[in-house]
Amino acid sequence: MDSHIAEMNSRLCLQVNDVRVVGIWGMGGLGKTTIARAVYDEISCQFEHSCFLDNVKEAFISKREVQMQVDLIFRLLKEKVQSVDLDRGRKMIMERLGMKKVIVVLDDVETFAQSEALLGKLHAFGEGSRVIVTTKNKQSLSGVNETYKPTYLSDVEALELFTKYAFRTNQPNGDYDHLLRRAIEYAQGLPLALKVLGGIS
Repeated sequence: MDSHIAEMNSRLCLQVNDVRVVGIWGMGGLGKTTIARAVYDEISCQFEHSCFLDNVKEAFISKREVQMQVDLIFRLLKEKVQSVDLDRGRKMIMERLGMKKVIVVLDDVETFAQSEALLGKLHAFGEGSRVIVTTKNKQSLSGVNETYKPTYLSDVEALELFTKYAFRTNQPNGDYDHLLRRAIEYAQGLPLALKVLGGIS
């Protein structure tokens, strides 16, 4: 995971005081959400306001995008707002946060329009702000500054992730070498598969 965090940090350029949007894209199970969450957890304390918004695509499919935006506003501003339409919500976000340093993660976005519907212009926050968007669809990342496509985990990384979930430790138990090799081979370097298999044990 450290290598993915390093890749993201190099794209986020936290030392630069611009507004930067970085997209993480690739097939399901590659660990896009896990990477975004790890980066967010590591750096969110450096921002005035922060929000990790899960399952954006699902909210739009189930017609809950207005509620998702209300949740976004609540998490960013730490105050409840009445249900608003998307236009008023975007206006509120820009009026209240347009000069603030924020980090927002939009997880599992299907189209660029979904990002815009929730936030408006992605680059409209205050100096030093960062937006991370995860998606399976690279076309939904138009307008981002940088993109990152995670690769499959190496056997060493896969072993580390699997043992973390299976044994709640980073040190594999030697008694299970055969089982560990089979699980890693079966998962083929996909982080989600390793987490699921590790959680079953």
